[in-house]
Amino acid sequence: MKLETIIGLEFHVQLKTKSKMFCACANESDVAEPNKNVCPICLGHPGTLPAVNKEAIRMAMKAALAVNCKINLFTKFDRKNYFYPDLPKGYQISQFEQPLAEKGFVIINNKAADGLTGRLDVEEQLKDIGIIRLHMEEDTGKSVHAGDSTLIDFNRGGAPLIEIVSAPHLSTPQEAKTFAQEIQLIMRSLDVSDADMEKGQLRCDANISLRPAGDHEFYSKTEIKNINSFRALERALAFEVERQTLLWEKGTPPNTLETRGWDDAKQETVSQRVKEESQDYRYFPEPDLPPLTFTDEQIDEIKRELPELPQAKRKRFMEMYEFSGEDTKILTASKELANYTEQVISELKAWLDTLENVEGSEEEIWQKHKPKLIKLVSGWLVNKFLPLMNDKKIPFTENKVTPENFAEFVTMIHGNKINSAAAQTILSVMIDTGADPSQVMEEKNLKQMDAGADLDKVVEKIIAANPEQAAQFRAGKEPLIKFFLGLVMRETKGAANPQTTEELLRKKLLEK
Repeated sequence: MKLETIIGLEFHVQLKTKSKMFCACANESDVAEPNKNVCPICLGHPGTLPAVNKEAIRMAMKAALAVNCKINLFTKFDRKNYFYPDLPKGYQISQFEQPLAEKGFVIINNKAADGLTGRLDVEEQLKDIGIIRLHMEEDTGKSVHAGDSTLIDFNRGGAPLIEIVSAPHLSTPQEAKTFAQEIQLIMRSLDVSDADMEKGQLRCDANISLRPAGDHEFYSKTEIKNINSFRALERALAFEVERQTLLWEKGTPPNTLETRGWDDAKQETVSQRVKEESQDYRYFPEPDLPPLTFTDEQIDEIKRELPELPQAKRKRFMEMYEFSGEDTKILTASKELANYTEQVISELKAWLDTLENVEGSEEEIWQKHKPKLIKLVSGWLVNKFLPLMNDKKIPFTENKVTPENFAEFVTMIHGNKINSAAAQTILSVMIDTGADPSQVMEEKNLKQMDAGADLDKVVEKIIAANPEQAAQFRAGKEPLIKFFLGLVMRETKGAANPQTTEELLRKKLLEK
């Protein structure tokens, strides 16, 4: 039996407001001291009254617009009733019947999800993932297990959250991972959340079911919790596909709504409980908070504040700069790196304007040199600079290499002032110290040796020291040119220009 996979994701995104959702406590859930940022309101003491955080509402509206949702002009809060130790009130203030926003979508590159790369604006590579709803709620406390005891830290309790519920439009674990990464990028580009999964700022629950191919019925789904990384999301879903496939093949497909937890150590999901449904929470309107109403003008105002979103930025990088799909994905993975890349390119354009004996308008000059310069920028940023930063355990936010210095470094390679080996040495020093590349080149004597008296002497010395090989080359043994080139490069410690050196070797060898 051929089966198809149906996946939907639910995200809880912690908003980075200064204060909590319904009180004035600091919104700092990762402070070292437990229960420091708490008050009678977020601890649910009797007689206390919540008040809505206006900035949290604004951030939630930005997030809703960024995922193409329709913001409802009338929305209200509800009480979601359930008992758990990290929920001191015995209920959570959330939204049920009238959420903040509904009916949105996020575009993902589903070919990239399959490990392929290419132009992101090719229609068949894009897939719309529906967003059913986006609503606001408060976070719960955090359970800390210590031996036989469980302690509760309420620093996180009452933090503002948005919950984003996708439609069951995802077909593979890889697509789900790509979609989750896109949600993270969107939240970070909006600056409404740092969305770090390991810190719990972005939490993801996955719903998955299987059905016979061609069947349009939805069967009992399984919810997976305890997912704290994109890799864990992909592996948990892959495990569930395999587990549920075996059940279907045995003729015993899942027939209950089950919640399972991902055990990262065992790389498997573990049954936790039968999943609750909405009626189990006994939702009713929150009596202590008035409904919220918005106008079209207010929504348009927030819409104008939206920055360039990840999908649009990737498309622009590929069209404007002609980066490859793979390089574009890396260079736009964070606002900081994308901005850095564009600053480097801006510096290179300015450098081209300073060159003498270059004809044409500013745009004509740039178009002429763009292919080579863009190739150098992407090659050295993606394949050398970022891996070196990673090896040195330096986060990009602590990068000491200014865009001006990186652009100068690229011009030195472009102008054959340094060879590849010297460039890697210089780049490593720049990362460590932030030094100017020209200064490092001079201090370490890494300037590439080009045509001139010094290179002539080295070439003549090498030929004189190897008369037998020189005679064989003159007799037609062409591969020996690489033998001589290698000796010159060793003698000059890699400083000789390989192309110039080979030309000079051929000339000198044929003169003898």
